[in-house]
Amino acid sequence: MIKGGFVYIMGSYKLTLYTGVTNNLIRRVYEHKYSLVPGFTAKYKCHNLLYYETSDFIEPAIIREKQIKDLNRIDKIKLIKTINPNLEDLYSQILGASADLPE
Repeated sequence: MIKGGFVYIMGSYKLTLYTGVTNNLIRRVYEHKYSLVPGFTAKYKCHNLLYYETSDFIEPAIIREKQIKDLNRIDKIKLIKTINPNLEDLYSQILGASADLPE
C-alpha cells in the first residue's frame, strides 16, 4: 500500500489557484495538466504545478491541504514563492526527481 502523501498547488496563466492532495503526485498532476478529469482545474485551466510538499503518510498531507486552503490568495502566493519564486511549472522537476518520491 502507498503510504506517502503530497499536497500541491496548481495554477493557471491568470494565477487561478487550486490546492489538492494525492498519494501519486506525477499521475495527479498529469491528469490536471491534460484535463483528464472534469472539474475546477479543467474549467479554469490550472495546468501548472506551482508548489508541492511531501509527507511520509497521507494523513499529514490531508491536514496540510486544509491549512493551505484556509490561506487567503496573497498568502498562498507567498507560500508558492518560498520554493518557486518565478512561478514556474514544476512538473518537469518532479519527473526528473521521480526516483526520490515515495512509491
